[in-house]
Formats: sequence, C-alpha cells, structure tokens
Amino acid sequence: MFCPKCGKADQQPETFCRQCGNYLLDYDKPAKRRHTPEDHIKANTVLNLLTAITSLVLAILLYSVFLGKQDTPVLIYVTAGFLTAMFFWQVQTFWRTILLKKHFKKKKIEGVNRTENPIKVPNLEAPEIKELLNEADFSNNVSASVIENTTRKLKVRNSK
Repeated sequence: MFCPKCGKADQQPETFCRQCGNYLLDYDKPAKRRHTPEDHIKANTVLNLLTAITSLVLAILLYSVFLGKQDTPVLIYVTAGFLTAMFFWQVQTFWRTILLKKHFKKKKIEGVNRTENPIKVPNLEAPEIKELLNEADFSNNVSASVIENTTRKLKVRNSK
C-alpha cells in the first residue's frame, strides 16, 4: 500500500505512515453502517417498554408476597418503591420517545415539501448585488502546484 499523502510504499493498512505519520485507512474493509436517529429511537422505545414492564412486574411481585407480613425487612419495601419509581420513569421516557418519533415524521414531511418548492436563490447578476461585489482580480494569482515547487528545488540542487 502507498501512503496517499507522501507516496511512501510498503505501508500496512490501518496503521500510521512511517514517513509522514498520516493514518492509512484499509479501503478493502467494508465501511460500518451508520445508524440513523430513527434506528436509535426504535431501540430506545423497545428498551424503555421492556424495562417498564419488568420493573412493574417485579414491584407487584414484591408487594404481593411481602406486603402485610410480619418480620418483612424494610429493604424489601424500599426495593419495591424503587421499582415502582423506575416504572413511572420509563413510562414518561417512553411517552417522550413517541413524541420524538412524531417530530421526526413531521420533519420528513416538511423536507419533502421543501424539495417540491425549492428555495429561491437571488440573481447574482442583479444591479444591486453587482454594486456590493468587487470584480475578481486574478493578476497576482500564484499557483501552489506541488510539481512547480519540486521543480524549483531540483533546479536549485542541480545548479550547485
């Protein structure tokens, strides 16, 4: 493999160039699939729902088994209370996730409408805009070609 920055040969992919230090990507390796926000929302919805159901079931089990029995440790009631609070937290998170889904759907619909009615770009040839912009001056344009810079260095070395 050649370094795309300096051209040094015999490089290993997924490492740094031994000459210039540029990171060398492995282009033969398939790219990772990027997850969209909608994918994350789907995953969060499922996890919120599962967590809410699990915490509610466990809280109900603890209350039904231990509520009103003699010698029940306080820790059981604290745990059941914690599970109940966790259930309500997951329910409100689930509700916000549903609202977020609706928001993304609304944005998609607005995006479709934008492509049907494109944004109008001002005419750059209009007289009022021409007054604001100066004409480009290319008389002192200097090219930054790598070949020219290399050639200049070679001429200096050959003349010595």
